[in-house]
Amino acid sequence: MSSHIWQKSSYSGNAANCVNIATDGEGRVRIRESDAPDLILTTRPADFGAFIRAVKAGAFDALAGG
Repeated sequence: MSSHIWQKSSYSGNAANCVNIATDGEGRVRIRESDAPDLILTTRPADFGAFIRAVKAGAFDALAGG
């Protein structure tokens, strides 16, 4: 198991399944689904920031049927 300090969004509340985010010692962003904690995606902060901006701008709304 990873020694990273994982955080979840405050929007998740007490939900059991949510996305967790952490950083590693080299400054990379690590992302995992709480239902599958051993599967971890790693990316650079700039790429993760671009992804978050796109989500906030609604770039993926059509994928959710919205």
